[in-house]
Amino acid sequence: MDTKIGSLDVCKPTSNDIGSPPNGTVATIQGSVSPTVINCSEATLGRHLARRLVQVGATDVFSVPGDFNLTLLDHLIAEPELNLIGCCNELNAGYAADGYARSRGVGACVVTFTVGGLSVLNAIAGAYSENLPLICIVGGPNSNDYGTNRILHHTVGLPDFSQELRCFQTVTCYQAVVNNLEDAHELIDTAISTALKESKPVYISIGCNLAAIPHPTFSREPVPFSLSPKLSNKMGLEAAVEATAEFLNKAVKPVLVGGPKLRVAKACEAFVELADASGYALAVMPSAKGLVPEQHPHFIGTYWGAVSTAFCAEIVESADAYLFAGPIFNDYSSVGYSLLLKKEKAIIVQPERVVIANGPAFGCVLMKDFLRALAKRLKHNNTAYENYHRIFVPEGHPLKASPREPLRVNVLFQHIQNLLSSDTAVIAETGDSWFNCQKLKLPRGCGYEFQMQYGSIGWSVGASLGYAQAVPEKRVIACIGDGSFQVTAQDVSTMLRCGQNTIIFLINNGGYTIEVEIHDGPYNVIKNWNYTALVDAIHNGEGNCWTTKVFCEEELIEAIEMATGAKKDCLCFIEVIVHKDDTSKELLEWGSRVSAANSRPPNPQ
Repeated sequence: MDTKIGSLDVCKPTSNDIGSPPNGTVATIQGSVSPTVINCSEATLGRHLARRLVQVGATDVFSVPGDFNLTLLDHLIAEPELNLIGCCNELNAGYAADGYARSRGVGACVVTFTVGGLSVLNAIAGAYSENLPLICIVGGPNSNDYGTNRILHHTVGLPDFSQELRCFQTVTCYQAVVNNLEDAHELIDTAISTALKESKPVYISIGCNLAAIPHPTFSREPVPFSLSPKLSNKMGLEAAVEATAEFLNKAVKPVLVGGPKLRVAKACEAFVELADASGYALAVMPSAKGLVPEQHPHFIGTYWGAVSTAFCAEIVESADAYLFAGPIFNDYSSVGYSLLLKKEKAIIVQPERVVIANGPAFGCVLMKDFLRALAKRLKHNNTAYENYHRIFVPEGHPLKASPREPLRVNVLFQHIQNLLSSDTAVIAETGDSWFNCQKLKLPRGCGYEFQMQYGSIGWSVGASLGYAQAVPEKRVIACIGDGSFQVTAQDVSTMLRCGQNTIIFLINNGGYTIEVEIHDGPYNVIKNWNYTALVDAIHNGEGNCWTTKVFCEEELIEAIEMATGAKKDCLCFIEVIVHKDDTSKELLEWGSRVSAANSRPPNPQ
C-alpha cells in the first residue's frame, strides 16, 4: 500500500545536478533542466500554485468559495490539468482531501479566511494524526491590511489576523503566510515540499489581492521537486540489526505485528519481505488493516487485544518475542490499556527508531532499511504459525434467517464480504463498522481505510468522496452509521456532481451505538431521518443515483444485485434497518474496557 506522489519518483537527483541538500531536505533540480518559459498573463502566483499541485499529484482540489479566495479559485480552475471540486462545507472538503491523500499520496483543499479555516481545522487535525500529506490553502486578507490595526469581517473582531495561523500551528508541520510576491515562490514551494517530506499537513495563506498578479519568479514552468532520500546511520543500522537478530533468533515462537506507521515509513513491502524470509506468524494492528496482504501464507489476522480476530491474540500474547513495526498504542488500539504484552519481549520499530525490549534504542535508523537488513539475518522459524494452524477453527456462519426475518448486522456483513474484489475499496466509519469491517477478508488489491487515531464521526462521507475521486477505477463501499451520516451527509451531493458510483450502506440503528456501549444515556438516541428520501432530495433528478431501504435479507440480496447490475454506474444508497441493540460482540467487549479506562478515579494526591 506504499503510495507514490505524482512525478516525484522520476525526478530524483542525477549526477549532473548541482549538489544534494542535507539528509531529509528538499531542493529543485538546477543543472539538468531548462524550464519552459510561461506566458506573462499566466505567470501569476495562483497559476504557479496550481501547477505545483498538479505536479505533485493533487490533480483534484476540494474547495468551498469565500470572498477572500475567489480570485485564487479563478486561477486554479484556469489550470487545464487541475480539477476544482466544490464541496458543501469546509469540514467535508478537508475530509475529502484526507481520503484523496490516502490513495494518491497527497491531497489539497482551498477555503476562505478564518470562517473557512477554522471549519476545516478538525479535518486537518485528523490528517495530522494519520500522517497524511495534506495541503490546506486559505484565501487570506488583502496584503495591505496587515499591520494597519483594521478590523476585518470573517474574524473575531480584533485587528490581529494571526488567530487562524495560531490554530493551525498545532496541527500542521509548516505554515506559510504569503502577503507579498517577493518571497511567495519560496514559501509555497517550501510548504508543499515539507508536506511531502514530513507526511503531515501544511497551511498556506495567500493574500486575496496577490493571486492574479504576474511576477518574474513565476515566469518559468516550476522545476519538479527532488526529495532527497533520508539515509540511515550506517553504524546504527548495523548495530540495531545485530542486536535484534540476536534477540529474535533466541526466541522459540516469535511473531511479527504490523502497525499503521508502515504507511508513512513506506515500509509495507519490506515488512512482507521480512515475513517471507523469517517464517514468523504475521498479524496487523487494526489501524494497519489493508497495509499488508491478507493472502500471505503466514497471516493470522488482526491483533487488537481482547477483540482480535479469532486465535490471533492467543498467538501474539503467548509469543516469547514480538516485533511491532510502526505501532500506535493508544487507549482505543490497546482496548482500554488491556493488552497482555510485556516490554521485555517487544521490539518496537518506528519510522526512524528501533527499541529492543528494556535494552538499547537506536536512532536514525529507517524502518525500511532495518526490516530489509534484518530479513537477511533471521533464522527461519514458523513455530508460532504452526501453533496457530493447530488451534485454528474456521469461523462459523450467521444463523440462517427465517423468511422475512428482520435483518441482522452479521448477515449484512456476510453479503458485503461477497462484494469485495481487487476493484473495490472499503471505507469504514467510526463506530460499530470499525469492528464489523475489521472481520472482512480483503482480496488482494482491495483498498481499506478508516480513521482510528482521531476517530471523528462523519469522516467517512468526505473521505469516500476523496478516495473515489483519487481512484476512479475502484468502486468504494462505504459502511456508515446513521449518527455519523447526520454530521456530514451533504456531500453525497458532491459525489453525484462528480459522477461517482460508490455504494453506501447506511446502517440505521437509531443512535450512536459505539457511545452506547461506552456510556449509555438519552443523548445517544438521535432523531430518525428518512435517509433514502433525503438522498433522493439531494439527487433532485441530476446525476445517477439509486436508493433503497431494506428490512430483511431477501431485500438486501435484491438491493445488492441491483447495485452491482443495472445500477452499477450509479451512486447506490442502501439504507439498512437493524435493531438498536444489534452490535458486534467485539464492540460489546471493547466498549466495556474503554469505559473502564475512561472512568478510572483520580490518582491519590
